[in-house]
Amino acid sequence: MDDAQDGAAGRRGFLKFGALAAAGTAAVAASLSAEKAAAQAAGASTLRTVLDRGKLIVGTGSTNAPWHFEDEKGQLTGMDIAIARILAKGLFDDVNKVEFVRQEPAARIPNIATGKVDIVIQFMTVSPARAQLVNFSRPYYVEGVALLTSVKGKYKTHDELMKAGSAAKASVLQNVDADQLVKQALPQAQVLQLDTQANAIQALESGRADAAVVDLSTVGWLVKRNPDRYLDSGFHYNTQLYSCAMRQGDLDFLSFVNTTLNVAMHGHQTEIYDKAFMDFFGTTPPRRVPGFPII
Repeated sequence: MDDAQDGAAGRRGFLKFGALAAAGTAAVAASLSAEKAAAQAAGASTLRTVLDRGKLIVGTGSTNAPWHFEDEKGQLTGMDIAIARILAKGLFDDVNKVEFVRQEPAARIPNIATGKVDIVIQFMTVSPARAQLVNFSRPYYVEGVALLTSVKGKYKTHDELMKAGSAAKASVLQNVDADQLVKQALPQAQVLQLDTQANAIQALESGRADAAVVDLSTVGWLVKRNPDRYLDSGFHYNTQLYSCAMRQGDLDFLSFVNTTLNVAMHGHQTEIYDKAFMDFFGTTPPRRVPGFPII
C-alpha cells in the first residue's frame, strides 16, 4: 500500500478501536450503580465531600431573630437554621447531620472561599456584585420593608397613616437613605432617624412614633410573638432576595441545593419549610396548585 492507503487503513483501525472502546466503556458504565457512577463523575466536589464526611457544615449567625438565634436551651433556631436542616434531610435523611459555624456577616464570603464552611445560610442578600464571588442558590425568602404599628396606636393601617399625612411620625434606623425609605411608603410623614432598629421599635412602643419602618421578617416575628402589642399595617415594599451561598465553580452542589429547596418549597416535602414559615413569620406559604409549574 502507498502512504495514503496506509494512512486510511490506520484511521479505519483507529476508528474501529475507538468504537470498541466506547462500547466497552458503555458496558462498564451500565454495570455501575447510579450512586457509584455519580461518585466517579463528581470527583472531589463539595457534594461528594459532604456525603463522604457524613455531615453538612453551615456558616450562620446566632443573634438575629427570626433568622438565626438561640432558643431557651441555647440551641440555634430560626428560618436560616430550618433551611440548613432541609438540606441535611435531603443529604442524609437526618435533619441533625449538620454542624453550624457561628460567624459574623463579614466572614460569610471569606469562609466560603477558604473552605471553612460548605455553605452559608445567613440572611444573605443576593446582588450582582456578590454573585461574582459566590454561587447563590434559588431564593428561599423575599425580604422587604414593612410598617410595624401598635395595637394602642392612633393609626393602625397603612391607609390610616396615609390619611394622617404630616401628623404621622415614622421611626427608622439611621442611614443615608432613611428619609427616602420612609417617604416611599408615607410621603408626608415626619421621619425620626434613630441609631438602632431596637430604638426605632421602642419609639413606637413609647408613642413617639406611629409606625416603625423595619424588615418585613421583623414585623412578622414581632406580631407572631406579641399580637397584643404589635400590628402589621399591611404595606410591604423594597424587595430583596435571601439565598444560600456556595463556592463558585461547584455546579453539582449548587444543583443539589436548588433541587432540594425546590422540593421543600414547591414539591412534596414542604413540612419543614411550612412549619418554619409559620413559627417565625406567623404566616403559611400560599397553597401549591398542581398543574403548570410556577417556581
